[in-house]
Amino acid sequence: MIKVGIIGATGYAGAELVRILMNHKEAEIKWYGSRSYIEKPYADVYQNMFQIVEDTCLDDNMKELADQVDVIFTATPQGFCASMVTEDILKKTKIIDLSADYRIKDVHTYEAWYKIEHKSPQFLEEAVYGLCEINREKIKGARLIANPGCYPTCTTLSIYPMLKEGLIDPSTIIVDAKSGTSGAGRGAKVDNLFCEVNESIKAYGVANHRHTPEIEEQLGYAAGEPVLINFTPHLVPMNRGILITAYASLKKEATYEQVKAAYDKYYDSEKFVRVLKKDVCPQTRWVKGSNYVDVNFKLDPRTNRIIMMGAMDNLMKGAAGQAVQNMNLMFGFAEDEGLKSVPMFP
Repeated sequence: MIKVGIIGATGYAGAELVRILMNHKEAEIKWYGSRSYIEKPYADVYQNMFQIVEDTCLDDNMKELADQVDVIFTATPQGFCASMVTEDILKKTKIIDLSADYRIKDVHTYEAWYKIEHKSPQFLEEAVYGLCEINREKIKGARLIANPGCYPTCTTLSIYPMLKEGLIDPSTIIVDAKSGTSGAGRGAKVDNLFCEVNESIKAYGVANHRHTPEIEEQLGYAAGEPVLINFTPHLVPMNRGILITAYASLKKEATYEQVKAAYDKYYDSEKFVRVLKKDVCPQTRWVKGSNYVDVNFKLDPRTNRIIMMGAMDNLMKGAAGQAVQNMNLMFGFAEDEGLKSVPMFP
């Protein structure tokens, strides 16, 4: 049994970590960190935890926390983790950071897109990008994990086999993405009020969304060359879910069987990536509340392009579920421990 600390336990991703870890056989939460609710019972913040979690919220003192737990999850805004991590802390405990602080290897790129100074760039090279299906072996030996963003997770897994097998032209990739409102976090914002979101859909972060360089970096590793994409996210009036529809030109003619073989090569043995049957399009409702990513594709011979699709729960595989999957790999647990929930419907 390992001891776990969560900083940012009262945000959406932090609360999802708590929910998952309540059913984890190998982990016990010892620290519910929340700067906004210090000394308030956790179950008063999230009443679904009434008579389940008896602890009160503590502060975000990472230095003190490192002496008490085996792993720290930081479900915090950009900049927090980077400002707190030290070599002394990493010698005592492992860290899984759900923010973007260690996802992008080039510090200047990070600072340009996130508009903040990186406080611990010395750890960027060491940090492992925690996309389990791609970096599994590196994750096992890591002490600092950069938990991937929600859009980058779904986008990368949807496109990865095509780039690895050299079947598409990387310079032609266009990504259309849609997310539920929980992806914006729990903080009060006018743009996320019910009356602002309900019965509407909108594009945002057009040509400048902060996940763009993260997606490009990961796709570049797959392609073996730099990749530039058009990435346009949209806000959809639903609580959870991400849907990716990506387009690219084929390098040469390909049959359904050839492309399906490429996806099966990388995902046939993966627990959480489900390649759907022919002509079945991924839907967010079939992955809600689970750690699954449903992917599929459609060839368009008329335009010599391929449409690649993916759907997942942004709070699960897009945040907390993937973080726990990383933890399981780091500590040698079954990779699906705590993550066996069947997608819930309706």
